[in-house]
Amino acid sequence: MSYAQTKVWTVDEHVDNLVDSPAIQEAASLLRRGEVVAFPTETVYGLGASARMDEAVEAVFTAKGRPVDNPLIVHLAEAEDVDTWTTSVSEEARQLIRMFWPGPLTLILPHNGLFSENVTAGLSTVGLRMPDHPSALALIRASGEPLAAPSANRSGRPSPTTAQHVYDDLHGRIAGIVDGGATGVGLESTVLDCSGPVPVLLRPGGVTQAELESVVGPIDVDPSLFVTGDVQDPKSPGMKYRHYAPESPLTLVEGSAAFFHSCIRAHQRAGERVGVIVPASMAATPADEVYVLDGDEPEDTARGLYSALRTFKQDRIDHIFMRTLDPEDIGSAVMNRLIKASGGRIRRETEEQ
Repeated sequence: MSYAQTKVWTVDEHVDNLVDSPAIQEAASLLRRGEVVAFPTETVYGLGASARMDEAVEAVFTAKGRPVDNPLIVHLAEAEDVDTWTTSVSEEARQLIRMFWPGPLTLILPHNGLFSENVTAGLSTVGLRMPDHPSALALIRASGEPLAAPSANRSGRPSPTTAQHVYDDLHGRIAGIVDGGATGVGLESTVLDCSGPVPVLLRPGGVTQAELESVVGPIDVDPSLFVTGDVQDPKSPGMKYRHYAPESPLTLVEGSAAFFHSCIRAHQRAGERVGVIVPASMAATPADEVYVLDGDEPEDTARGLYSALRTFKQDRIDHIFMRTLDPEDIGSAVMNRLIKASGGRIRRETEEQ
């Protein structure tokens, strides 16, 4: 489906009773009619459609150009709604819901068959979460629908953290965009499979492994988190197909600042224009284009990563370089996205000495 104009509603999240605001009501009306509407969450912008309507869910896959065997995460407005859509909820899952919902945590649970089959990719499980964002919660409540909502970008591209990113990718392909400003976390939610005897981390995100284990004890980690390549029958988005990729090739660099600079200069000597993504302390890095993150902490990298990857255009930059992060806490989520975005291209100083 194509649209002559994708409508954009700017939402004032500080008004009383946001659910009744004209923008939220209009967007919710479109969702009830089976249309697709993008909206902000605390992680990234989501591309929302009723999770119960086959045609609406199909429209999400069409707009994104997303393979239909890639399951979608369903967004709920109330924690107790989890029982409406599942056959069982483990005690560990309930503890995590009490601790982290609303928030950037998706739980994989056995569903009861009431969602569109395209939401679950034919699996017996579904990903559920309750976003921690006033516009998202208002929209879900106003629509009266559980909203299937992958990231609101063309499939394979960096996820959107502003309404402008969504517009750039999907203008004319969706009915509307709820503009709630820039997102906070900047990376997609943590995904934890709670359908088996031991919880399994399928995707790192805003809730860290340490935080999860402080509530439910040791968890398993899916071995595909930090490798490239497809996973058969993925239970979570981000496990199969190319994700998060910028227009120009991205290479990660593990090593000293001097080694990082030498990699840049080698490509420049070969006639390439080089872009870099660096923390504030490395703003003076010699490159043709430099994207400076807002700080030096991993949280700063997480918030700015997708905007940075979207900045470098193929007609200006031939290659992008970025240093690796320590894969601890939120750094684990950043490295997961960077390995997928780079196709696993990493230059290591220890291997070139």
